[in-house]
Amino acid sequence: MSNFYEEGATMIAAGDLQEFVPFGRDHCKHHPNALNLQLRQLQPASELWSSDGAAGLVGSLQEVTIHEKQKESWQLRKGVSEIGEEVDYDEELYVAGNMVIWSKGSKSQALAVYKAFTVDSPVQQALWCDFIISQDKSEKDYSSDEVEKCICILQSSCINMHSIEGKDYIASLPFQVANVWPTKYGLLFERSSSSHEVPPGPPREPLPTMFSMLHPLDEITPLVCKSGSLFGSSRVHYVVDHAMKIVFLNTDPSVVMTYDTVQGLHSVWALRRVKTEEENVVLKFSEQGGTPQNVATSSSLTAHLRSLSRGDSPVASPFQNYSSIHSQSRSASSPSLHSRSPSISNMAALSRAHSPALGVHSFSGVQRFNLSSHNQSPKRHSISHSPNSNSNGSFLAPETEPIVPELCMDHLWTETITNIREKNSQASKVFITSDLCGQKFLCFLVESQLQLRCVKFQESNDKTQLIFGSVTNIQAKDAAPVEKIDTMLVLESSGNLVLYTGVVRVGKVFIPGLPAPSLTMSNTMPRPSTPLDSVSTPNPLSKLLGSLDEAVLLSPVPELRDSSKLHDSLYNEDCTFQQLGTYIHSIRDPVHNRVTLELSNGSMVRITIPEIATSELVQTCLQAIKFILPKEVAVQMLVKWYSVHSAPGGPSYHSEWNLFVTCLMNMMGYNTDRLAWTRNFDFEGSLSPVIAPKKARPSETGSDDDWEYLLNSDYHQNVESHLLNRSLCLSPLEVSQMKDEDLSQNLSLDSSTLLFTHIPAIFFVLHLVYEELKLNTLMGEGIRSLVELLVQLARDLKLEAYVDHYYRDYPALVRTTGQVCAIDQGQTGFMHHPSFFTSEPPSIYQWVSSCLKGEGMPPYPYLPVICERSRLVVLSIALYILGDESSVSDESSQYLSRISIAPQKSQAEQEENRFSFRHSTSLSSLAEKLVVWMTNVGFALRDLETLPFGIALPIRDAIYHCREQPASDWPEAVCLLIGRQDLSKQACEGNLPKGKSSVTQVLSSDVPSGTETEEEDDGMNDMNQEVMSLIWSEDLRVQDVRRLLQSAHPVRVNVVQYPELSDHEFIEEKENRLLQLCQRTMALPVGRGMFTLFSYHPVPTEPLPIPKLNLTGRAPPRNTTVDLNSGNIDVPPNMTSWASFHNGVAAGLKIAPASQIDSAWIVYNKPKHAELANEYAGFLMALGLNGHLTKLATLNIHDYLTKGHEMTSIGLLLGVSAAKLGTMDMSITRLLSIHIPALLPPTSTELDVPHNVQVAAVVGVGLVYQGTAHRHTAEVLLAEIGRPPGPEMEYCTDRESYSLAAGLALGMVCLGHGSNLIGMSDLNVPEQLYQYMVGGHRRFQAGMHREKHKSPSYQIKEGDTINVDVTCPGATLALAMIYLKTNNRSIADWLRAPDTMYLLDFVKPEFLLLRTLARCLILWDDILPNSKWVDSNVPQIIRENSISLSEIELPCSEDLNLETLSQAHVYIIAGACLSLGFRFAGSENLSAFNCLHKFAKDFMTYLSAPNASVTGPYNLETCLSVVLLSLAMVMAGSGNLKVLQLCRFLHMKTGGEMNYGFHLAHHMALGLLFLGGGRYSLSTSNSSIAALLCALYPHFPAHSTDNRYHLQALRHLYVLAAEPRLLVPVDVDTNTPCYALLEVTYKGTQWYEQTKEELMAPTLLPELHLLKQIKVKGPRYWELLIDLSKGTQHLKSILSKDGVLYVKLRAGQLSYKEDPMGWQSLLAQTVANRNSEARAFKVVIARNDFSIHF
Repeated sequence: MSNFYEEGATMIAAGDLQEFVPFGRDHCKHHPNALNLQLRQLQPASELWSSDGAAGLVGSLQEVTIHEKQKESWQLRKGVSEIGEEVDYDEELYVAGNMVIWSKGSKSQALAVYKAFTVDSPVQQALWCDFIISQDKSEKDYSSDEVEKCICILQSSCINMHSIEGKDYIASLPFQVANVWPTKYGLLFERSSSSHEVPPGPPREPLPTMFSMLHPLDEITPLVCKSGSLFGSSRVHYVVDHAMKIVFLNTDPSVVMTYDTVQGLHSVWALRRVKTEEENVVLKFSEQGGTPQNVATSSSLTAHLRSLSRGDSPVASPFQNYSSIHSQSRSASSPSLHSRSPSISNMAALSRAHSPALGVHSFSGVQRFNLSSHNQSPKRHSISHSPNSNSNGSFLAPETEPIVPELCMDHLWTETITNIREKNSQASKVFITSDLCGQKFLCFLVESQLQLRCVKFQESNDKTQLIFGSVTNIQAKDAAPVEKIDTMLVLESSGNLVLYTGVVRVGKVFIPGLPAPSLTMSNTMPRPSTPLDSVSTPNPLSKLLGSLDEAVLLSPVPELRDSSKLHDSLYNEDCTFQQLGTYIHSIRDPVHNRVTLELSNGSMVRITIPEIATSELVQTCLQAIKFILPKEVAVQMLVKWYSVHSAPGGPSYHSEWNLFVTCLMNMMGYNTDRLAWTRNFDFEGSLSPVIAPKKARPSETGSDDDWEYLLNSDYHQNVESHLLNRSLCLSPLEVSQMKDEDLSQNLSLDSSTLLFTHIPAIFFVLHLVYEELKLNTLMGEGIRSLVELLVQLARDLKLEAYVDHYYRDYPALVRTTGQVCAIDQGQTGFMHHPSFFTSEPPSIYQWVSSCLKGEGMPPYPYLPVICERSRLVVLSIALYILGDESSVSDESSQYLSRISIAPQKSQAEQEENRFSFRHSTSLSSLAEKLVVWMTNVGFALRDLETLPFGIALPIRDAIYHCREQPASDWPEAVCLLIGRQDLSKQACEGNLPKGKSSVTQVLSSDVPSGTETEEEDDGMNDMNQEVMSLIWSEDLRVQDVRRLLQSAHPVRVNVVQYPELSDHEFIEEKENRLLQLCQRTMALPVGRGMFTLFSYHPVPTEPLPIPKLNLTGRAPPRNTTVDLNSGNIDVPPNMTSWASFHNGVAAGLKIAPASQIDSAWIVYNKPKHAELANEYAGFLMALGLNGHLTKLATLNIHDYLTKGHEMTSIGLLLGVSAAKLGTMDMSITRLLSIHIPALLPPTSTELDVPHNVQVAAVVGVGLVYQGTAHRHTAEVLLAEIGRPPGPEMEYCTDRESYSLAAGLALGMVCLGHGSNLIGMSDLNVPEQLYQYMVGGHRRFQAGMHREKHKSPSYQIKEGDTINVDVTCPGATLALAMIYLKTNNRSIADWLRAPDTMYLLDFVKPEFLLLRTLARCLILWDDILPNSKWVDSNVPQIIRENSISLSEIELPCSEDLNLETLSQAHVYIIAGACLSLGFRFAGSENLSAFNCLHKFAKDFMTYLSAPNASVTGPYNLETCLSVVLLSLAMVMAGSGNLKVLQLCRFLHMKTGGEMNYGFHLAHHMALGLLFLGGGRYSLSTSNSSIAALLCALYPHFPAHSTDNRYHLQALRHLYVLAAEPRLLVPVDVDTNTPCYALLEVTYKGTQWYEQTKEELMAPTLLPELHLLKQIKVKGPRYWELLIDLSKGTQHLKSILSKDGVLYVKLRAGQLSYKEDPMGWQSLLAQTVANRNSEARAFKVVIARNDFSIHF
C-alpha cells in the first residue's frame, strides 16, 4: 500500500460549497437611506406603487447608485457573543456609500442584520474595535479593565464610534486620515500625506504621520517609535516618515508591519504603551546633548497646530478642513452631540476623565491637541523646567502644553535587502498562521513577485519579546489562513489551491463542482498579471475567526491518479460552472475554517476546509502522539493523516477510528492488508484511492459469502460458546475456516517507515490515554477500540505485563493467541525506548487502591493537557485521603511525573520518591480545600457524573461534607458543585451590579388587582403584596394602612342638618367640616412616603405616576360633592402648597435606590402645568434622598435654581445635600453658599434669597459636612444660631426656624465629636451654645459680618441680651448632637431640668422637652427601658407637687404655680420617652415597647380627664404625639397591632385641638410603623439620629403653611436613618418567598451575655453590629450560616437587594406554609411519637415576643 502515500496523489476535499454574496449588499437596497427618502417625498402617491417611479429622477439616481457600487467593501470575523461563550457564526461588516451594515449568521442560523448605521458623508472605512475603559490611567496593570466593544465609522472629517451598550461618540479629526487600524489598546490613525505638503522650515520639524486614540473621549496623540540602530543604541522619536506605510496590524501578539516605500523593505514592530522615559525623551530636550531642534519636535507640533487654529495656516497644509471640524468639536455640551444621542449627558463624558475641565477646552478642533491645564502631573510640566527652556520659548506660546504620546512602536525585524534588480513592492496581504505543532509564522504576500514570504517567530522564554527567524518563500498568487486547523490555503500561479501547514505542503484542495486546473488547461488560461484592484479587497483582513459545523462532504467523487481522466468525469457528472474559463482568482475573508474564493467570472464561493479529526477518541490519540514526537516528525505524521482523512469521498464518522488505526500502523511499518483484525475493517466507502471508479453494485439476491461472513462473526462465536447451547444440545456448525493459511506465517515490520523508531513511545502514550479514558464512563466504546490496537503493539514489543493488564480489563476482547508481527532483533536496536517507559504498566485504579490501603506508590505519569482527569484524580486523592495540603498548591507535585520529550531522572531515583501518610488538618477543611480547588481547575458536576463511581466516591464524600455546612462567601461555581443552588444563586446575584438582579422580579408585585386599575392610583399599588402577606399573614392590617393613608379619594363629610339650619348655612357647615378634614388629608402624604419607601422601579420611558391630592368631599346620603373653592367660606391662601410638596416627595421616595435612572428621565418628569411645580420640587428632594440626584447634570441644577421658584430651590438644595452626605463636595458647597448670606464674602451684593430657602441651605451645609468637624463651617453656623434681626424687614419673621436650622447643622458638622473638636478650642463652642440656651449678654460678634449687624432692627427691640426663645432649641439640639453618646456628665448637667419653682418660671415648658431629650442622648448608655427610669428625669419639686390629673378638686397653694408644674411634668416625660425611642429605634425591644405604650395610654386618659385644662389640651396633644412617634420608632417596620390601633384611633379624631401638625405626627408614626412596607427599619448610628432629630423635631406646625419653628421639608430626612433589614427567604426551586427558621446570635454586651434567638423569617433583623451570626436552621431547609464576625458586607449587600436569601428545601420536607406543624414530612411517623409541639410553628413570631434583658 505504499502507493497510498504518494505525494502527487493526495487531495483534500473541501466541503460545504455555497455561493457567497455579502449580506449587506442586499440589505442596502432596501434600507431607508437619504436618497430613498427624498425619492419618496418627491413622488406623488400614485407613482409609489409603480416599479420605476418618477422616471427622470430615478434615472439620475440610478447613476448615483452605479457609481457607489464600485466602492462597496466588507469584512468578516468570527462571531463574538456578548456574554463570552463559544458561538459559531460569522459577523459581516459591509460598507457602501454612507451606510454601514453589521450582520450575523451562519449555516445553521439565518443571516440577520444586527445594526445598520447611516452617516452624513461617504464612509471611508468601518471596523470593529475594543476600547479599554481603564479605571486609572496611572496604573500599569491593564488586565482587569472593562472593555467597551465598539464599531468605528471613519468619514472624511470625523470618526463615529458606537458601542454595543448604545453609547455614541463623535471625534473630529484634525487631519486627513488615510487609514485607521484597530489595536489592542484603541485606534491607530495614519495621516494621509498630501503630495504638495510644503517641507517644513528650519525651526519646524515634520509633523507626525501616525496617531493613536485610546478611547473615544481621549486625545488623539502622536505615535512614538523606537528604532534599533546598527550600533545597538536605539533612538526614540515621533513617527514622521511619510515613506512608512502600515500594511498589517495584529492585536494578539500586538505587532505592526510597515513598508518603507523608499527602501522597499517590510519591517515588523511591537506595539505597546509608551514608557515614562521614552515619553520624556520625546517631550523634552534630553540633557546628554542634542540639538535644539530635538526640542522643537513636540513643541513645534503644538505650535503648528495652534497657529492653524488662529487661521494663519500655511497654504498647503494637511489641515485644510478645519472649518468643517469646528462645528463638530467634541465638547460636553455641544448641541450637535445632544441632538444625535440622548445618552450623551455630560456625566457620560466626565466618566472618562474626572476633571471639571473636560468640556472647557474644546472650543476648536485643534485645541484637542493642547492638554487641559488641569492635569497636575509633573511630567506634563517638564518642558518649562528643562535646562534650556529659553530655546523653545521663541516659538512656543507660554500656555500651551505638549501632547503626551500614549503608544510606542518597538522595532523587531526588517527583511533583508533582496535582489536589487527586482523591485520589491508592498505586501498586499499579511496574516499570522501557525502550523500543526504550534509554531507561528508571519506571512506576507508580495504580489508583484507572486511570492508568499513566511517568517517564523516565537516568544522569548520570559514572554516579553518576539524573536524572528528565517524567511521561507512560497510561490503564490494569493493566500489565506485557516485558523481552526492551523493551516493556510495558498493559490498557486497555476490556479491550484494548495493547503500548507506552516511551510510544509499538505496537498491540493479538491473542490467538488469546481474544475481543478490540469496542465492542459493552465496553458490556455489567461494569467492575471495585474494586481487586484485595491477596492475589491477589504482594507484590513479581519483576523477574528469563528467555526462552522462539521463539513458535510458534497459529491464524493473518487479520486483518480490520472488527472486528465478526472477532468472528463467531472465535467460529465457535475460541473456547476458552465464556462470553461472559470478559475479561482483570489481568496478572501477567512473565518475559522471557512474561506471565500473569488472566481474569475466575478462570482464568489464559500468553502469549508475539513477538520483534522471529528471523533473525540482520534483527536485525543493524535494530540498525545503529537506531544511525544519531535516536531518535524509530528508535522509529517499529521500531514499524512490529514491527507488520508480528508481525501475526497473520505470516511464517515464511525469508520474514522479504523482509518486512523490503519494509517498509524502503516506509518509504523505494519502491513495492514495482511493483519487479520485490520483487514476486516469496514470503511463504509473508499479508503485507498486505488479502486475502480464505479463500485460493483451488490446483487439483489445475495450470495454464500454473506452466510460465511455471519458464521465467522464474533457474535456467532459468543452464542456458540454460551451455556444454553449445551443445555439445548445444539451441535456446533461446521465453519469453513477462512483462508487461515496465509495468516499462519509470521509477518514482519518494515523498519524504514516514519514512526518505526518511535513505536515504544507511541505505545506508552496511547496506554496513558487508555488509562485516562477509563476515567470517563462515556468513552466505553472508544476504550474497546483502543485496546485492540494496544494489545497488538504490546504483543509485538513482547511486553507480557501489559498484555496481562489488558486481558484483566477486557477478557472477552483480548484473545489469548493472536498474530505476532516479528520485529527483527537487528531492528530492535533502532527503536528508541524513552526514559519514561516503564515495564510495569501504570494503572490509575491500582494507584488509587494502593493509596486507600496506605501503601506507597511511585508518582503516576501523566501527559499535560491530554490526561487532565488522571491528574485531577491523583491530586484529589492525595489531598483528601492522604491529607497532604501542599499537593494541589504547587505545580511540580510528588504524586505525578510529567512526561516530556527531554530525558528524565532514571527509574531508580524515582522509586525513592514514594510518599507516606500525613494527616494533619481536620477532615472538613480538607473537604473544603478539595472542593474549592476542583472548581478552580474547572471541574463541574457534569464531569463528576462521568467519573467511575468508585473513583468519584472520595470526591462525593468531600462534597457531602461541604454541603452540610458551607461558608456563605464561596464563589458561585463551588456552590454549584456541592449542589447548593440556593448559595450559587445568591453568589450569582451578588456579582450582578445593583438594579440588574433578578431579585426585583422575584419580589415585585406582578398583578395589581383589577379594581385598583380602574380606580384612581393612590400611590400604593406597587407594594410587594407577596412578602407583606407572609409577614402579616393573619389579618388585613396592610389594607387598613392603605385606607388610612390614601389621599387620592374624596373624604366623607358627615354633617347632620338640624331643623334650625338654613340650606346656605348647612352648605357652609359642610365646607367648614371639609376644611377640618382637609387638615388631615394634607398631612397624609408624609406617612404614605414612609409606607411606600423604595418599593418601585420606574420605567425609564414613562414619567413617574404622582397620585393627585384630593381635597374634595362627598356628603351622604346623596353623595353630593363638597368643594372648598365654592367661595362660601374663607380658605387660607396657598393652603395646599406644602401638602403637594409632600405628595411629590412621597411619590419620589417610591423609587428604589437600585433603579436605573439618568439625568434625562429626571428632566422628562418636569410637569407642564405651573400648579404642579410644588410636586416636582418634592420629587427632586426625594431623588436626592434616594441618591439619584447625583446623576442630574449641573446644567439642569443651575436651570432649576435660576427659575427662582421657592419650593424647587428648597427641594433641590436639600436633595443634593442629602445625596452628597458627609462628602464635603466643593461644587455643592458653592451651590449652597450662594443662598446663605453668612457664607458669602462681606463685600458681595446682597442677594434676595427667600427665608425658607436660606433655612434649607443651612441644613444642606450641615448634611454635606456631616461629621467632618470643619472649622470654618462650624464657626459660621455657631454665629448664625444667634443672628440678630437686621434693619428693614430682614431676618425678622420666622427667625426661630433659621436658628434651629443653624443649630441642627452645627450639630451635624461636629456630630459625636464631643470634647475632641480639634482646632476649635478658641471658639468655645459648648459655652457659646450654653449661653444661647439659657440667655445672657450678647457677646461682641467677631468675624467679617460685623458691618451688617451694626444698625439694629427697626421692628424688634431685643437689647443686648440673647433672645432665648429664638436660640434655645437650636443650641440645645446642637449640644445634644455634638456630645451624642459621649456620656459626658458635665455637659449633661447643664441640661438637667431646673429644680426650683423660681427657675422653672424662666424656661418655656416646651424647651424642657428638648433639654431632657438632649441630656438623655448625651448619657446614651444610661437610658433604661422602664417607667421608673422615665420618671427619674422629673425633678423632685415637680414630682412632689404635681397633681395627678384624675383628681377632681385642685389642691390650693399660694406659692406654687400648678399650671407651670403640670406642663413641665408632661413635657419632661415626653422628652424622656422620645429619647427612649431614639435609643431603641428599630430594635422592637419589648420592655421599651411596654413602657412607651403605658405612657401613651396615660396621655390618652389625661386628655379626657376633667382637669386637663390646667395642663392645656395643646400641650397634652403634643406630648401624646411625641410618645406615639417614640413608640413607632421602637417598632419601626414591624407593623405592630397595638400601635396601629392607637394611630387608627387618632386618625379618627378630627375636631377640637387636632390641627395639621398633630395629624402629621400621627401619620408619620403610622408610616414609621410600616416603614417601606415592612422592609425597612431605623438605625441608631450617629448619622441616623441626626437625621431623625431633624425629621421628628417635637414642635409640629399649626397649619399647613406654618414653617415658623421648623421647616416642613426637613420632616423627610428620616430616609437617611432608614436601612433595609428585612430578610426574605426565597425558595430557590420555585422562586417564591417562603417561611424559614432563623437562629440569630447576639454578641455579648454590658447588659446581656451572648444570646441566641429563633425568629421565623421573613423578619426584620436587629441592627447588624449587634449580631455575631445568622443561621438558617434545619430540618426543613439546608443549613446556611452567615458569619458577621468577618464583616457585615455580605449581609448588607443581601439586604440592600430586597433582602432575598435563597434557601433550598431538603428532600422529603414541605414548606411551612403547606405543612405548618411538620406532620406531613417523610420523617413525620418518628416525630409523632415524641413531643411534636416542640416543632410547632406560629406564623406570627413577630419580634415583640422577646426582649433583650437588661
